[in-house]
Amino acid sequence: MTRMASALRNAPRDVSLGIYIHIPFCRHRCTYCDFNIYAGMRSLWERYAQAVAKEIGSTPAGLRARTIYFGGGTPSLVPVEHIGWLLEAIRATFEVAPDVEITLEANPRAEDDGYFQRLRALGVNRISLGMQSAHAHELHLFRRGHTFDDVVRTFQLVRASGFDNVNLDLIYGVPGQSLDEWRRTMESALALGPEHVSAYGLQVEDGTTLKKWIAQGKLSPPDDDLAADMYNLAEAMLEQAGFAHYEISNWARHESRAAQHNLIYWRNEPYLGFGCGAHSWFGGRRFAGLRHPREYVQAIEAGQGAGVEVEPIGRRLEMGETMMVGLRLLEEGVPFERFATRFGVDLRDVYRAEIERLLKRALIEVDAERVRLSREGRLVANRAFGEFLPDAVIGGPSAPSRLPAE
Repeated sequence: MTRMASALRNAPRDVSLGIYIHIPFCRHRCTYCDFNIYAGMRSLWERYAQAVAKEIGSTPAGLRARTIYFGGGTPSLVPVEHIGWLLEAIRATFEVAPDVEITLEANPRAEDDGYFQRLRALGVNRISLGMQSAHAHELHLFRRGHTFDDVVRTFQLVRASGFDNVNLDLIYGVPGQSLDEWRRTMESALALGPEHVSAYGLQVEDGTTLKKWIAQGKLSPPDDDLAADMYNLAEAMLEQAGFAHYEISNWARHESRAAQHNLIYWRNEPYLGFGCGAHSWFGGRRFAGLRHPREYVQAIEAGQGAGVEVEPIGRRLEMGETMMVGLRLLEEGVPFERFATRFGVDLRDVYRAEIERLLKRALIEVDAERVRLSREGRLVANRAFGEFLPDAVIGGPSAPSRLPAE
């Protein structure tokens, strides 16, 4: 029995968890990507899905699954049957909520092969589509492998397959991108009529092709001031279109269309991750499995578990991480009552000095019910987050506040 499974045996039966399934496979690596993904491993897909199903089955039965999320990587790259095996394993192991949100990250597909119809028949009820841009030159820069026409056709296929909850992922702050180009991407996305939009500022990560090109002088680095203008433009356009800006990078047409799985991360609530490199958080401990899919599969097939590592999370760090991720929720913020129920203390007493400093800098707002970021604080949120983590530990919980699927 793995340490994670052993720890879960002692978990309260009424705990409600988010379930994350990592599908690490892609056709190729995009130029901005530093995720745990692997290209050219098609021969491993079936064994990998069977290994993840076996890992899921090793979890003590009876825990409750509130949300299920297939991320990657490119989950839509693998056969629907593999997704079905994993859902079957989850339903056999967990008590799955009747209204469970089941999200699958997907790339645009040029062909109509019934893929999304079969996904919908399995119970998947939310698609997160990696649009990124409406412009051919930006998609080429990212090596995305699709066109905007592919996005339109795929969105239509998803709709025709019965999905009424669709997210579009977009990227702004691209080297050389103009404000008008970003406006046209936003207009193109809104014209499709999604229920949810995620707009991420491009992060140039170490080890990526974009980072290398910028270092070699082939590309200019992103313009932070222009990226801030793009963020403000997205806020204005989405507000005008009737979207609620509920999280720093996320907008929903209706409260019910907010990403329920990601709300678990942002509220620092417990979740379990299955698959190579997937993270879990519950009971004051963080777990992380083997990162390479071949090593992961071999370990599971040998009955050795996934090589789970454990990081104990002390009470002070857990409180700080709860503040950090909770402040990402723009309207909800961190409610005093919820914090007190969880930790038995008033956050205004625990973080009195930090709150005073941030109020003086106009980065947060405090009312009778909660603390949350101010409008000014949204653009420099990391300055607020850092106040709440002990010993200047920036990074915090392994919640995927991240760029979209490859």
